[in-house]
Amino acid sequence: MSSRSRSSYRRALPAVGLVLALAAVWTLWPAGGAGLLAAPPAGAARPGALSETTEVVAVQVPVQVVRNGEAVRGLTAADFEVYDGRRKQAVTGFEVLDLAVPPGQGQAVANLPPALRRHFLFLFDLSYSEPKSVVKARQMVREMLPSLHPSDLVAVASYSAVNGPKLLLGFTSDRRQVAQAIDNLGLPQLADRNPDPLQLIAAQPDKNAMVTENNQDLARQSARETRQPQQAMISAFSRSLSDFARVLSGIHGRKEVIYLSEGFDTSLLQGTESIEDQRQMAEMTIQGQGYLTDSEQRYGNTRSTNVLEKMMEEFRRSDCVIQSIDIGGARAAQQQFASGVQALALSKPSGQASQQGEAPVRQGGQGSLFLMARDTGGELYSNFNDLATAMGQLLKKTGVTYVLTFQPEDVRRDGSYHKLRVELKGQAGKGAQVFFRPGYYAPKPYAQQTAREKVLAAADNVIGGGDGGAVALAVLVAPFRVAAEKAYVPVVIEANGEGLLAGSAGAALPTEIYVYAIDAAGGIGDFFTQSLRFDLAKVAPALRQSGLKFFGHLDLAPGDYNVRVLVRNGATGAYGVRAQALQVPAFGEPAAVLLPPFFPEAPGRWVMVREAPRKPENGSPPYPFVVQERAYVPSSRPVLAAGQEAAVALVGYHLPEGGLKAEARVMAPDGKDFGPGDFKIAHRESPDAEGEDRLTATFRPPQGLEPGEYQLLIVLTDAQGVAHRSAARFVVASPVQGAHG
Repeated sequence: MSSRSRSSYRRALPAVGLVLALAAVWTLWPAGGAGLLAAPPAGAARPGALSETTEVVAVQVPVQVVRNGEAVRGLTAADFEVYDGRRKQAVTGFEVLDLAVPPGQGQAVANLPPALRRHFLFLFDLSYSEPKSVVKARQMVREMLPSLHPSDLVAVASYSAVNGPKLLLGFTSDRRQVAQAIDNLGLPQLADRNPDPLQLIAAQPDKNAMVTENNQDLARQSARETRQPQQAMISAFSRSLSDFARVLSGIHGRKEVIYLSEGFDTSLLQGTESIEDQRQMAEMTIQGQGYLTDSEQRYGNTRSTNVLEKMMEEFRRSDCVIQSIDIGGARAAQQQFASGVQALALSKPSGQASQQGEAPVRQGGQGSLFLMARDTGGELYSNFNDLATAMGQLLKKTGVTYVLTFQPEDVRRDGSYHKLRVELKGQAGKGAQVFFRPGYYAPKPYAQQTAREKVLAAADNVIGGGDGGAVALAVLVAPFRVAAEKAYVPVVIEANGEGLLAGSAGAALPTEIYVYAIDAAGGIGDFFTQSLRFDLAKVAPALRQSGLKFFGHLDLAPGDYNVRVLVRNGATGAYGVRAQALQVPAFGEPAAVLLPPFFPEAPGRWVMVREAPRKPENGSPPYPFVVQERAYVPSSRPVLAAGQEAAVALVGYHLPEGGLKAEARVMAPDGKDFGPGDFKIAHRESPDAEGEDRLTATFRPPQGLEPGEYQLLIVLTDAQGVAHRSAARFVVASPVQGAHG
């Protein structure tokens, strides 16, 4: 078959809508004598079916211990005691992240669970800040990003009196997206422009928008308000941020909310802080003219104060610490903060314009900034010009995180709040401060969660940690060379049907698929998402028999990636997460590349679905799994029987011409060598226009292998003695289970 005709055939495969007809075109090549294993009889155990896991309530408690301003290292699980209410809990899990450990010596960043990682949410206040202060704060945040650890997750949000709190970027390790989100501050309708449903990719800005002008309008609007509307604005601010904090409770780990604002005038809530004003109002009352005074100006507004206190309580409950950053910078001292607190409220008189054409400067707000920080366990940073320096102590104190896990009994899934207490035992607690989450919310039914809570939970699962969830997944990823600069990377996902269907009611099964490729620097190389809806009357039996198989792809530049896959039942919330390491080679270089071995599987096993084309006008991307003019469907989790032969497809680039000596070894996950398997090359095609070699082979696992997961290592040695290696995982089925490859 010529290079030209092969290339045309690959691109001729149709991009069918949802149910994919790939199984219909799959055919096993005749060479090599490998036969198909018989399908199981109806009612028998499903060979190779992915197993489910039982989901239990596990509470993770991030703890930071500080002594003399320094993080305390070297603690163990035996040093801690955890109390759920008054009941002492047994610690069932213990993990440590020490950011002082040099890269490569600690846990891989991509595999760190979210609870171990520091979360920084930069919340820009556009209503209680002057535009020039917001611009300054934006620049300072950008400059401090390099001082964060690669494992840190960063989110960006804004608050305005018009739109309330708006999450511009979810918690991500991609610093490029953080910088983009910061640049977008003040742009209208960002949410409508963002193609990423999890908001791990920043929205694209409207080039015609004027950020500074937009912020000035917000500032002028706030400055023109009278006292009563201003109190209403503070109440609205408090209520909306309470809701925002409640949503953040679903994110695992402590959230450091970096609140960048000039604050609001606390006298609107607590009464005037001016000694002179208080004296004059007192004299008027004595003279019988108290009716001429404003009681709220003198004593404050109790309702608004209570709403603010409830907001800070919600932040505490959600394990959020507010670090208040006064972005107004140095200002002239005008009044003392109430209750003897040694914080200065520095500002120009309300309504005074600083320069011609600028918005009026509002009353000083350091008092409110101090209250919000103090009552959530944070600090107030003021009169600074370098955010990284101002937060240096915070970064130092949070350099070591201990995560204690316990499993409470008889937890009702009603969303109720449970108080926590963590104590250090013996000498470990001497002179130390222990910072921990004050409580946790019990799980609540998925149907009762808000749309924002569901999105943040999905993003949390995608970004951090290893595999998990009640829906077992298997994932196959492999890079293929195409004419474009980036590699074409198929992503083949297999989801256990019973786990996906569990708890489903009604006529339809909504299914969500999220796939993100995160590079070694924490950036998102590419992503795709897909929403599916199945008619259960038609597909439920097939789903229960095996499950869902989905074919999508990524476009990735050369480099190392961690491909994160999330599949979720959109009605029940049942999900599965799987991470797969991937190395994309530089195909333009002459070095030989051997892709992982592919195990074709029999047709008709799965409910097959293919991704919708990203750009329909460009047609469907090429289907890469083709040998001898036949397309096949590779298994993401090959299940073989010990001693029985299976077909294998190999793909390589720049492999030397001539004969290749083939060898295969079987390894256990712990590295134990079980010796060679019977591996034979049956056929080799001529390279196509992209230099792609295709080989067909057979593999027979050694006799005597116990049921379980193994790794197949394949070595092809050319005539010059150069070895080319690749590997893939496979499962040996139990005698009862049989095999279904």
